[in-house]
Amino acid sequence: MSSSRSLPVIDVAPLVARAPERAAVAAQIGEACRAHGFFYATGHGVDRALTQRLEDLSRDFFALPEATKMHWRMALGGRAWRGFFPTGGELTSGRPDWKEGLYLGTELPDDDPLVLARTPVHGRNLFPAVPGLRETILDYMAAATGLGHVLMEGIALSLGLPAGYFAERYTADPLILFRLFNYPTQPVPEGLDVAWGVGEHTDYGLLTILRQDDIGGLQVRTAEGWIDATPIPDAFVINIGDMLDRMTGGLYRSTPHRVLRNTSGRDRLSFPLFFDPNYHSRVKPIEGLPRPALVDDSATRWDRANVHAFDGIYGDYLLGKVSKVFPQLREAVLP
Repeated sequence: MSSSRSLPVIDVAPLVARAPERAAVAAQIGEACRAHGFFYATGHGVDRALTQRLEDLSRDFFALPEATKMHWRMALGGRAWRGFFPTGGELTSGRPDWKEGLYLGTELPDDDPLVLARTPVHGRNLFPAVPGLRETILDYMAAATGLGHVLMEGIALSLGLPAGYFAERYTADPLILFRLFNYPTQPVPEGLDVAWGVGEHTDYGLLTILRQDDIGGLQVRTAEGWIDATPIPDAFVINIGDMLDRMTGGLYRSTPHRVLRNTSGRDRLSFPLFFDPNYHSRVKPIEGLPRPALVDDSATRWDRANVHAFDGIYGDYLLGKVSKVFPQLREAVLP
């Protein structure tokens, strides 16, 4: 394990290969989760040609006129919570972010039982009519989801649990949400209350697997202050979310992070995939873990929420956040 700007860099190849050395890798992951809640993953086995194709085709999509991109707007996604939103269309801490994006998730047909039951954030995607983009998105989601299963095995081992602990309880059928984000380099229009590319926040679920381009802008809050998550070629940025914080009783913390407004002169792309508990799974603390003294840090969190006070299924927690991020879609998504 090495470090870059104080964030650990971990070669996860032994985890991917399920080699004997994976115990040592798991120990490194545990150290990173306790110290930062963030690390870089190299040796992950995700095809570089696939990630490059995703970047190229995403640039093709975001280069379209906004009126064309609005053909796939989120208002048409209904309860599935999918589709395009324009710059300033997503809120963090009640203020608009200076980015545009395409929301995606596990592709489910209309006759899937979860869709028939009108389960929020489940259904079909709104794939833009960019040749090859649909297939590339689905291939990338499959590859990143596979990596998510492997990393959760490593996290389980790091906690002294069986490798399959999370799969058996929460992630045999994980809730997968995926985003294509473009941070435009043009100035913010006068009068629009925008301070960041993305304001300070924590992620909701278990694990975020982020692919970013070479421009950078992601910052992580540490005890020593904000540090840059500088892009490392062919590496993923991995961070843990609120539900892993709750499961571990604060042993592994969901760390606040933010994205600077892009002033590089080139549009910036990032691709976060959220590997989360099954929508209907009830999230509980893991028994037998050493527990730090729990501190109610809700006053310092972006949403003023105490993750350890939550008691319910993951879907309830997620929907509580959705209503704050896209208030205009609340009626379409919420039960």
